Amino acid sequence: TVCEKIMELLGQNEVDRRQRKVLILSQDSFYKVLTADQKAKALKGQYNFDHPDAFDNDLMHTTLKNIVEGKTVEVPTYDFVTHSRLAETTVVYPADVVLFEGILVFYSQDIRDMFHLRLFVDTDSDVRLSRRVLRDMKRGRDLEQILTQYTTFVKPAFEEFCLPTKKYADVIIPRGVDNMVAINLIVQHIQDILNGDICKWQRGAMNGHGRTYKRPFPEQTESSSVLAAGKRSHLESSSRPH
Repeated sequence: TVCEKIMELLGQNEVDRRQRKVLILSQDSFYKVLTADQKAKALKGQYNFDHPDAFDNDLMHTTLKNIVEGKTVEVPTYDFVTHSRLAETTVVYPADVVLFEGILVFYSQDIRDMFHLRLFVDTDSDVRLSRRVLRDMKRGRDLEQILTQYTTFVKPAFEEFCLPTKKYADVIIPRGVDNMVAINLIVQHIQDILNGDICKWQRGAMNGHGRTYKRPFPEQTESSSVLAAGKRSHLESSSRPH
């Protein structure tokens, strides 16, 4: 939701995918292909999608690396109703800023270290639960299964895996999309990057990383900027991208 609002305020949501300077990529696109036994459990609400092992981290890291190097990539398409990775893929074209969002984007150090700026969207637990119930009911799941999965997997995994990664955040955004002051500051920061006004960013020196990824453009060469938006609002977004 926060990423979509950022895209809207930047006017990038109305730009053709091939021409966008800012794009959103979701961690949820990289859920692993399930075995028959795992899929059967998933359909019963007995599979833990909030555990770090549920994601294909190798594919995620390779895809992100290719994106920041300016390559066009194909991102998996995941069906959250059937818990399946579809044969169709989404083509992602090079952009100046990448918003990578997901519940565990800070968990893997290899992936976490790729980000120039880390955002943690801090949403109240009651809001997270209510959003999840409404979303999963739209997917045809009954209330009892939703609540059982939440108490068995979602809440414990949040406390064990997601919440501890909050310490890696450079910016924490309380109240999510309702916090327009914070969102406007992030939007202005991205605009400064796009306008070339942040020299340290362009040198890859933000947050002391001292690194950058260079990629060629038809008319210029500049560093690619990656932002990470860590969310705690829900496991599988009700609408992709975030």
